[in-house]
Amino acid sequence: MSDNDYEIRAIAPAVLEQLRERDDAGNAPQPYVDEEGGAPLRCCLRRGTPGEKIALVSYAPLRRWARETGARPGPYVEVGPVFIHPAGCDGWAGDRFPEVMHGDRRVLRAYSAEGRILGGRLLDGDTVTVDETLAEMYADPQVAAVHVRFVEFGCFLLESRRIG
Repeated sequence: MSDNDYEIRAIAPAVLEQLRERDDAGNAPQPYVDEEGGAPLRCCLRRGTPGEKIALVSYAPLRRWARETGARPGPYVEVGPVFIHPAGCDGWAGDRFPEVMHGDRRVLRAYSAEGRILGGRLLDGDTVTVDETLAEMYADPQVAAVHVRFVEFGCFLLESRRIG
C-alpha cells in the first residue's frame, strides 16, 4: 500500500468483465488491432504496444462508484470512451500514479462521499505533478475520490480513492 491516504485504481476486474460484454452505453465492444500502439489502457494503466488487440468502450465511472458506495452524483455522471484489453490482462498492481501516464496535461476532479464535485485542477504537465496535486486535494477531508482525465478529449484515465 502507498504512503498516501489514497489509492490509485484501474477499472476493477469485475467491471471489466461487464464492459467486455456490454459497455455503459449499451454497446457490444468492437475489438481491433492498434497498429500504432500508445493507447492508454484503463484495465492495466499502461500504454498499448504496436499490434496489440484493444477495444474502445463507453464507461461511466461516477455511476459505477455511486452503485458501489451509495453516492448520488446526479448531473455529474458522464459516459465516455476508454481503452481496455478485450480479454483478460494482468491488471494494475501499483500504488502510485503510473509513471507512463506522467507528463501529459491532465484535469483532476475531486468528489465528496455524497458524489458532489468539490473542485478541479488543470495540470500542464510541466510545473506541478499529478502526485503533488492528488496529495493537495486529499488534504481536504471532504475529498473521497479524485478522477483524472485527459484534457484534449476529456476521457477518464483513472480513479483514486481515499483509503479508509
